Amino acid sequence: MTNPQTYYITGGAQGIGLGIAQMLLADGHCVAITDIDKNALDAALERLSNHQQLLTLQADAGDEAQVAMSLEKTVSHFGRLDGIVHNAGIADPFHGPVEQLSLDTWQAYLNTNLTGAFLCAKHGAPYLRAQGGSIVLMASSRAIQSEPDTEAYAASKGGIVALTHALAVSLGPDIRVNAISPGWIEVGDWQKPSRQQPIEHRAIDREQHPAGRVGTPEDIGALTRFLLSKESGFITGQNFVADGGMTRKMIYAE
Repeated sequence: MTNPQTYYITGGAQGIGLGIAQMLLADGHCVAITDIDKNALDAALERLSNHQQLLTLQADAGDEAQVAMSLEKTVSHFGRLDGIVHNAGIADPFHGPVEQLSLDTWQAYLNTNLTGAFLCAKHGAPYLRAQGGSIVLMASSRAIQSEPDTEAYAASKGGIVALTHALAVSLGPDIRVNAISPGWIEVGDWQKPSRQQPIEHRAIDREQHPAGRVGTPEDIGALTRFLLSKESGFITGQNFVADGGMTRKMIYAE
């Protein structure tokens, strides 16, 4: 590739973020990944190739100073910034009655999942504007449907969907902003070694997806790649649900 782009991914050391990073690197782009987990960053560095095109930075996506500094280091290292993917987040919903949901837990979800997206946009916009760049924010199918006792997670992801169209209007036409709402994405083999799990899906797990299977980080990576690229230049302010059709299928209890 004669003109590689530079992309910044929060929460890029594991799961969906790692899958996106691997795909962008394979395309010949430069990628900076941030993560709060140093061990996961070390494992990602060992797993990913093309180290000359890769920068790993330990940073908390909900800390303004750390986000600003990691973005500055990315641009200093690679000389430009073409896209941001805010993927960092507390992934496991708190399961418990709302009466037991502490304010600290509520704020932790919003700080990492939602405020982190805002901070990426705030501090990344000046760099992206110079390149006509793009932002992709990772929401969730939980932004449009819920199960009981998941208020903090659902609110943070629903906020990302609203933030997406607000930013698209404010930052356009120089910067495009879109969201992806993944459904069930299997990340058991995309974790640091101490967290990797064997993958076992029952027939019922596959059958609840009209696509016939559970999703993979590569599925989200392919969509992210498209939304970052100039090929999606007429798309902004949108939320793309990538769930194998699960949220469209009516399921009746037997």
